[in-house]
Amino acid sequence: MAAALATYLGWQLWLLVRLDNWLRNRRVADPPDVATGLWGDVVTQVVRLHRRKRFHKDRVMRVLRELRRSTAAMPDGVVVLNNDNEIVWFNHKASEFLGLTRKVDHGLRIDNLVRHPDFTRYLKSGQYALPVVVRPDPGADRYLAFQLVRYGEDQRLLMIRDVSRQVRLELMRKDFVANASHELRSPLTVISGYLETLADDPAVPGELAEPLAEMRRQSVRMTQIIEDLLVLSRLEATDGQLVGDTVDVGGMLAMLRRDVLARPIHPAKVELKIDSGVRLIGEETMLHSAFMNLVDNAAKYTPATGSVTLRWWDDARGAHFSVSDTGPGIASEHIPRLTERFYRVDAGRSRVTGGSGWGWRSSSMSCSGIVRSWRCRVPRARAAPLLVTSRCRASSSP
Repeated sequence: MAAALATYLGWQLWLLVRLDNWLRNRRVADPPDVATGLWGDVVTQVVRLHRRKRFHKDRVMRVLRELRRSTAAMPDGVVVLNNDNEIVWFNHKASEFLGLTRKVDHGLRIDNLVRHPDFTRYLKSGQYALPVVVRPDPGADRYLAFQLVRYGEDQRLLMIRDVSRQVRLELMRKDFVANASHELRSPLTVISGYLETLADDPAVPGELAEPLAEMRRQSVRMTQIIEDLLVLSRLEATDGQLVGDTVDVGGMLAMLRRDVLARPIHPAKVELKIDSGVRLIGEETMLHSAFMNLVDNAAKYTPATGSVTLRWWDDARGAHFSVSDTGPGIASEHIPRLTERFYRVDAGRSRVTGGSGWGWRSSSMSCSGIVRSWRCRVPRARAAPLLVTSRCRASSSP
């Protein structure tokens, strides 16, 4: 009996050793012959688990291969970053754009490789809805747009696109607008001069008086558009950054109020509320032009029986300028496009009032160096106050 038990235990131990060697050598595809019984069930379950694991692993590997092939074929660069902005993975285009090397740059911080202040500010801002366009290498004529997309718990996807062509086209457009405006100003000046001479000439037949007056009005309007384009080109050339003067906003608004009341047709009530002595630092002529455009827009579209209110105040968030009126207001669908070039909410009405559609764009550009936010609230059935919030960069002292 003892010999039989020893033989059985020896046999089980031998099967266990074979099973251990099989598992250690990971030869799951070639299971040992352990017949049936307990060890046979164990081998069967291990083989089944291995096959299931192998199936899922193969599927994941296929997905990864497809993902890598698709990212390699993308025209944009892709860099995977962890929460510390360290490089986890990048595709071939990202390597081409940024000069990355897999064996060297893995684990490095992306802001150590893209050393540009705009890009660094973008990374720290946490605001990634819009891309940032930078020129990483000052010696190369290449502009790259970077945009971050969050995914997972601590992973971020950095998309990189070459926008050099778009930037060059935009520069060409700006140059064209500036050059065309300069070239058109002289002929328009000559035309306006001749029209003014003809209008004052008593020998001109009376039936031509009205056509000449209309021609003069249109030439004045065209001249104003040209001047507006020149101002806008100047602002775009400097990115709207204004420095220099300490501007008394309260005094400027008082002067704008007097100008509105001096017009032949104006709102019955133009109210001015100055609740702050804070001054702004900027180029006074540009700030005057920006504020004038906003006030002029409110005055033009407010009926003679209506009212316009100008207010200047400050609080912990900064300094604020608001324009409110009792005019028809602006529909909510137009608000996102207000600062586009030549965009008109009502093209027909703008032509009647002499608007060119550039005022909002110019105002936003003129103030871009100091303005923190624009907000236009549009309640139903009445006009909306425009609120411009500025950083307080100057004290109330002259």
